[in-house]
Amino acid sequence: MPRSGPLPAAFSLLLATAALLPGPAAAQNEPRINASEDVVLHVAGVAVTLQCNLTSSPSPLAASYWVKNGEEIPGTRKPSNTTEYKIPKARAEESGEYLCVFVFSSSPVANATIEVRATPDITGHKRSENKNEGQEALMYCKSVGFPHPEWVWRKKVNGVFEDINNSSGRFFISNKENYTELSITNLQINEDPGEYQCNATNQVGSVSVTTILRVRSHLAPLWPFLGILAEIVILVVIIVIYEKRKRPDEVPDDDEPAGPMKTNSTNNHKDKNLRQRNTN
Repeated sequence: MPRSGPLPAAFSLLLATAALLPGPAAAQNEPRINASEDVVLHVAGVAVTLQCNLTSSPSPLAASYWVKNGEEIPGTRKPSNTTEYKIPKARAEESGEYLCVFVFSSSPVANATIEVRATPDITGHKRSENKNEGQEALMYCKSVGFPHPEWVWRKKVNGVFEDINNSSGRFFISNKENYTELSITNLQINEDPGEYQCNATNQVGSVSVTTILRVRSHLAPLWPFLGILAEIVILVVIIVIYEKRKRPDEVPDDDEPAGPMKTNSTNNHKDKNLRQRNTN
């Protein structure tokens, strides 16, 4: 006698599963995008062209445009299933994650990703830092380039750059994607002055720049006042020496009488009066 219990239930389950699987028509309606390969900028200034071609779409295309690092690139939106974005002179600042995006009238948005990679380029840093002993020094570096770099700070010791040794607990490093900071608290004049290097490294390459830290003594703010005081002392010494070395004829002789000195004109006048009396 044939069994008819479990078979109809299993057959029904099989039919239900088959109904949930996408058919050939559904697979053909999925959006397909042919995108150009990722780009690595080994030399700055070369021309780069990014391309995307929509080969199939689930519904009519409304528009396509380009996005860089999460922001739409102005002027790239158009109703075309073939789109390209040109970078005439690609440099590190043009590197990043690019998306070609296709918008449909009644279907979800589709996109493809193209990465443009480049060695980091450090665009800003302090060339030198001048501080007084006991103060805090702050040095920084910022860069462009994709992927975001890993940052390392070093100090030159005996002619060789070595990773920062924070045994004193006075060194603090803060890294944020394309930006890094090194702060040194309670500066020591015998330990901290020197050359400091920030290094940025990603999958493409590495680059470093140097900052010179100078630490002055506690007396540095008094140097202008001490300079003025030294000038006054020197001036007083010069005056005293000058007064002591006056010429002898400018100093009165102690043996001479204190009264007024008789001149030759006075004697001549007396002789004239005497001759007049004799004549009379």
